[in-house]
Amino acid sequence: MTDTPGTPGSEVTAVAENGPWRGILVATALPLDDDLSVNYDKFAEHCAWLVENGCDGVVPNGSLGEYQVLTPEERAKVVETAVAAIGGERVMPGVAAYGSAESRRWAEQARDAGCRAVMLLPPNAYRADERSVLAHYAEVAQAGLPIVAYNNPIDTKVDLVPELLAKLHGEGYIQGVKEFSGDVRRAYRLAELAPELDLLIGADDVLLELAIAGAKGWVAGYPNALPRASVDLYRAAVAGDLDTALPLYRQLHPLLRWDSKVEFVQAIKLSMDIAGRHGGPVRPPRVPLLPEQEAVVRAATEKAVAAGLA
Repeated sequence: MTDTPGTPGSEVTAVAENGPWRGILVATALPLDDDLSVNYDKFAEHCAWLVENGCDGVVPNGSLGEYQVLTPEERAKVVETAVAAIGGERVMPGVAAYGSAESRRWAEQARDAGCRAVMLLPPNAYRADERSVLAHYAEVAQAGLPIVAYNNPIDTKVDLVPELLAKLHGEGYIQGVKEFSGDVRRAYRLAELAPELDLLIGADDVLLELAIAGAKGWVAGYPNALPRASVDLYRAAVAGDLDTALPLYRQLHPLLRWDSKVEFVQAIKLSMDIAGRHGGPVRPPRVPLLPEQEAVVRAATEKAVAAGLA
């Protein structure tokens, strides 16, 4: 590679051919102990277990990983722990931050740790306009890693509509998008405007619809608790095997829909605990599920476990 590292188009072009953002990348929940400290040993074990059960990699430091309430030291160690457990080519950290310079620094940290792609929200400290969004992704692209944009207009109030995603891709800033808007119609518009931009399923409860529409990957939540069944579902869905995918999707959907709820972190961690993993508590300002919410998640998880889906 003769391009200067740290410029968009150097490592991006070489790495994009392999698409380390493709397949099932689990947005990892972060195991916490009762004192709310990070259990790095459990996290390393969890990353390895996910890969052993058919997942292609992990996305640490996303919303499910509670990155907003980690110290900088914890956040860096989470990335390093995942890389040590399964290799940097399987780790695509979230690098969201309030400032573009800070997001770039997290992208550089991921690059230096051995990762080969990162996931980036648009500016989320305020409702950014299009020029700000473009400038934000341009700044983080300077780290030299491929970027998967994360469209979550529900939480960020910034909607990466297909026209804007096409501009970002056309400028060479992004290689894929985790689409969490819930509007599956966008998949077809995006394919028309930016056919080379990889669409990744961003919400568990629209997996089948976006897989049929041509998604190249899934940034997934519920495989944290049920990886084998989730892998079977995804593989069947992208292969167009609806005879396999549709019944499994119906079985799993009572849980998958929690990925799109406000309490998704608590729900997935509870399902992990029930399935024999270590989810643990959540850090404030998140609070435990209400009793009636816990009962719904517990019943659905226990039913999935009894059906052999864990």
